[in-house]
Amino acid sequence: MTTQAMPMTAHPDPLLRPGNTNCAGCGMSLGLHWIDEILGSERPYLVIPACCGIVTAGAYPTSAYGVPTAAATFASAASYATGIATVAALNNEHHPVICWTGDGGTYDIGLATLSAAAERNEDILYICYDNEIYGNTGGQRSSATPEGVVTTTTPRGKGERKKNMMAIMAAHRVPYAATLSVAHREDFLRKVRTALSTKGFRFLLMLSPCPTGWKSEPDQSVELIRAAVGCGIFPVFEVFDGDRYVINVPRDGTPIEDYVEKQRRYSGLAADPSRLRAQIDDQWRMLERMIHSGRPHV
Repeated sequence: MTTQAMPMTAHPDPLLRPGNTNCAGCGMSLGLHWIDEILGSERPYLVIPACCGIVTAGAYPTSAYGVPTAAATFASAASYATGIATVAALNNEHHPVICWTGDGGTYDIGLATLSAAAERNEDILYICYDNEIYGNTGGQRSSATPEGVVTTTTPRGKGERKKNMMAIMAAHRVPYAATLSVAHREDFLRKVRTALSTKGFRFLLMLSPCPTGWKSEPDQSVELIRAAVGCGIFPVFEVFDGDRYVINVPRDGTPIEDYVEKQRRYSGLAADPSRLRAQIDDQWRMLERMIHSGRPHV
């Protein structure tokens, strides 16, 4: 009896290739590596608007991304992705279409096209790596910037609270929305799997440390996110169909100081720990109301 050797399957290019220009301690890099781990041999189409993520790609004809990547305008990542997903479906191509965007192209400039794609329930996965500033253009404030944070355009600290993007997406009744923590790997990976296996519009929000903009140490990025989750300033939860809320990681009483004091950006006049604690309590009361008022998750 003769045996035939099984053909070797070439390992695909990594989603994010070595030698990219990302800063040390950047949460975006870790997020991309973990997403790639879930994708395995399945290769997505990436759509990236103006943000640090598209600077990462480098100059044509080279690219730090190992998959087909479209560079979108600041306002239209979700529109580009809609077109790509539609053409892929017409050609019977089975590639996930992923928007990889910063907070400027999500909370602010890209909100209209994001809302439109969510309302139509387009079959795309939209992931926002939220570093809470316009990191690519000098660290200006965005509507994702928390109250009290010093940026290049808010030298005395931002006076307004951060926009609640998860509530906005839940109001669109999208099939799946969730927050991602780079300090909770198994929860992160499970949510990416869930999003990839769900049809329709999916939204993932990852708090992404930016040592340059946060004025933090690169080797403390993961611990910063662990403190953000523990003190409750960044709740880790998921929303199904806009009305079924599940908290995945409860806050554990970590002092807010463990988070803010490791970042020199929290030096504005509005960055009062007691005020921040009150805002966290208010945010969690709202979450708990949504859990009790929505349909039970099975």
